[in-house]
Amino acid sequence: MQLPIYLIGYMGAGKTTVGRLLADKLGWHFVDLDEAFYHIHGYTPAEYIRQFGMEDFRRKEKYVVEDLADQIPFEKVIYATGGGYPCWEDNMDCLRELGTSIYLRWKPEHLAKRLMLTDLTDRPVLQGRTEKELLEFIAPQLQAREPFYQRANHILDVEICDEQSDERIAEELYRLIR
Repeated sequence: MQLPIYLIGYMGAGKTTVGRLLADKLGWHFVDLDEAFYHIHGYTPAEYIRQFGMEDFRRKEKYVVEDLADQIPFEKVIYATGGGYPCWEDNMDCLRELGTSIYLRWKPEHLAKRLMLTDLTDRPVLQGRTEKELLEFIAPQLQAREPFYQRANHILDVEICDEQSDERIAEELYRLIR
């Protein structure tokens, strides 16, 4: 498996939580690309999108991924990408060139349930939505993103949505990488 590892998937798929758990299990480094964006640009992705728009954010996000790939001296790194990152321009090609991408694939209803447990103010496109409205928003968007996500080197289907999901996913990925 080519290193580093890039976790991709929709918002709420657990990329950051699973990435941290997996990096701890492996003794590797972990980078959340949304956090890296903040450190580089001084805005959270949500703040940046509100102020400058999605198009400009996607352009800056792409540079963050490429710059970090050049600057981080470690090969053993787990990256958590933003949910829309793989779907913009040639970003999936970029991830495949830089390392191994793994898609954490969830059913839309499970993503809606997980997202309801988070602070939706951090996700501008989801703010103020009920769980039913989230599902109505997520399902078509996930379907549109699926062709991009499916280009990942590996796909992990998550069938059970409960409090242990993230730990189970991290354990499955640990076995896959080892």
